[in-house]
Amino acid sequence: MAVLFWAGNWVFARALRNDVPPVALAFWRWSVALVILTPFAYRHVHRQWRIIAGSWRILALLALLATVFQHIPVYIGLRETTATNGALLNSVTPVLILLLSRLLFKERLSLMQAAGVSISLLGVAVILTAGDFAALALLQLNRGDLWVLLATLAWAIYTVCLRWRPVELNLLAMLWMISAIGVVAMVPFYAWEISMGRTLNATPEVLGALLYIGALSTVVSYVFWNRAVQEVGANRAGPFMYLMLIYTPLLAIVFIGERLHLYHLIGCVLILGGIYLTSRGRPASAPVEEAPDL
Repeated sequence: MAVLFWAGNWVFARALRNDVPPVALAFWRWSVALVILTPFAYRHVHRQWRIIAGSWRILALLALLATVFQHIPVYIGLRETTATNGALLNSVTPVLILLLSRLLFKERLSLMQAAGVSISLLGVAVILTAGDFAALALLQLNRGDLWVLLATLAWAIYTVCLRWRPVELNLLAMLWMISAIGVVAMVPFYAWEISMGRTLNATPEVLGALLYIGALSTVVSYVFWNRAVQEVGANRAGPFMYLMLIYTPLLAIVFIGERLHLYHLIGCVLILGGIYLTSRGRPASAPVEEAPDL
């Protein structure tokens, strides 16, 4: 259910591209989440305020990466690319996490991992070029895809930086802090967007979609995912994230009329094959911590 709700975020964001500007969509997503979280997280935030105050730097960094630098680029990208492309490109996150761990923390990269990284990146290139590699030479790439890749990179950095989070901080309190800091940080961007004449078309359908994204794709999915990991463990829960590659195209085909092309399938197979090799070749002494896409 958590992955299904996350897939719905990609589809709704694509469907809302003409009614809700990207910053407004990110701002109201996290504002709705903040309102819903407050009565449940308040006691944890109040009780652990000293921990929060002592960890404000890493919490601020995590919040900016998870909100401003991830969701605003995603929603900009989905104005020019499809929900299917976005979800497929987002699936390369584990490979980016591996590369960042190598670059930032000098974690060893085995030969099998290196091969997996190369194959996954080849899959990304197939999707970026719609199967036409001449587009790389001519630099005729979809700008929306590049924005989504930027957001994916931000989420990979967020995941790598999670090793510095205060482990004693309640997860609900941390999500509340991420929401609160993110909403405040997006205010100037939102004000600029409004000043440019880009305003939200507040129809009942749009408001309902915003409620879905803020409540189900953010709060409920995160809670469900954490409970799932608690019940079955991270190793069994992790592979369920790849249901995103099934859910998103199906939802996009049914609800917004997108089409699935052969290059989507080829790119998906290459990305998943590369991820499989990187996970099989991962040294047991150097695990890469992964987190779900909020």
